[in-house]
Amino acid sequence: MSSENAIDKSIKPAPLQGIIARHKRADLLFAVAGLLAMLVALVVLLALLGRLALDGAGRLSWQFLTSFPSRFPDQAGILSAWIGTILVMFLTALTAVPLGLGAAIYLEEYAPRNWMTDLIEINIANLAGVPSIVYGLMALGLFVYEFHLGQSFLTAGLTLAMLILPMVIIATREAIRAVPPQIREAAYALGATKWQTVKDHVVPYSMGGILTGLILALSRAVGETAPLLTVGALSFIAFLPHPPWQSEMPFLSFEWIFDPFTVMPIQMFNWVSRPQEAFHVNAAAAGMVLLLMTLAMNALAIVIRARFRKRIHW
Repeated sequence: MSSENAIDKSIKPAPLQGIIARHKRADLLFAVAGLLAMLVALVVLLALLGRLALDGAGRLSWQFLTSFPSRFPDQAGILSAWIGTILVMFLTALTAVPLGLGAAIYLEEYAPRNWMTDLIEINIANLAGVPSIVYGLMALGLFVYEFHLGQSFLTAGLTLAMLILPMVIIATREAIRAVPPQIREAAYALGATKWQTVKDHVVPYSMGGILTGLILALSRAVGETAPLLTVGALSFIAFLPHPPWQSEMPFLSFEWIFDPFTVMPIQMFNWVSRPQEAFHVNAAAAGMVLLLMTLAMNALAIVIRARFRKRIHW
């Protein structure tokens, strides 16, 4: 007993002030490390954007935006490429957003908790990490060879929709999970049905997070090249698709969705692969346009998100 008492007396607890000081130093070091990491990433990003601007700013002009591709670099433009990008992204959003939102709402609010639901959730999480070329090969076999949709805008839009669909579902489910349960309970207490609670309370409250996920998903899709090359995107198109309207009834035409297509990343890849330096300048200018299109798309989503947040009054 005497030896145990001697050991206990020899062990003195560390002062509380010392422990707090060490933790504060650790927090400060972590904050400094995080700040340095952010600054390094920001400097690299600014350097890349600056190099892109220096190379391509002189090539930007109205003629560059309204001209078709050409084998002469000073006459080449991106008219068919940026119009193709807008149309492909329109079909992608038109397909992926309703399917993704519907699937996420069902899985989070209506689906029973059993092994089938768990299996679906695991597969969705795995599909979010599948390389994009795999989606291109799957779309080639399904849409081109099986459904005979051809190498068209419709095939491209469906391919990119499959690519971003898991991301849309995951982001939407996370946004719905962040809704406080008190909102659902209050709606049920006032006599609202399940669908009324979801439609009028859960979805509007979570719309900010949902739109953030859509921004990230569509930003990934707009720069994809591998799946579109797989399904037959053309690197040289000197014509525009059919217009989506017509002078006769029903005034809308869907002939354009079966036209051949190209997009900005494909056009940039074609120019970068050429040996002439002038084509590399064209690729840099096209990259600036693609960046501006992405920023404009993100800004639109941010504005819509802000409007939804202003409409929420709890």
